[in-house]
Amino acid sequence: MPNDATLKRRLKPEQYFVVRENGTETAFQNEFWDNERVGIYVDVITGEPLFTSLDKFDGGTGRPTFTKPISKDLVVEKVDTSRDMQRTEVRAKRSDAHLGHLFADPTSPTGQRYAVNSAAFHFIPIERMKDEGYEAFLPLVEKK
Repeated sequence: MPNDATLKRRLKPEQYFVVRENGTETAFQNEFWDNERVGIYVDVITGEPLFTSLDKFDGGTGRPTFTKPISKDLVVEKVDTSRDMQRTEVRAKRSDAHLGHLFADPTSPTGQRYAVNSAAFHFIPIERMKDEGYEAFLPLVEKK
């Protein structure tokens, strides 16, 4: 894992703010909140696939919102009592990147809403997945 000094040089300021300083980007003014392309969302630090476009839905948060991660084993859920709130923070297990928060949501097929920050991800569209080494994940995004 790159150290914080390396990440500060490698990442854009907003990416570093989100993943290492537990920041939140502005709603409706971020890269992927309204992305409807097919593909996978990978950790901006490690490139590990965390979410798929097939699990993305409009949660009305102005941020990318998913019903579930690719695998619960890839994320860590932590109690977050910051800002005088009781929430569940979601972090990438391998990189410890802050991704966003998990909420109960009766409109979601899983009953859960992962509201995450675009800055925590790179998006790999389906047409580039094979070339970028994500061929094994193609079955997760191809419509059945």
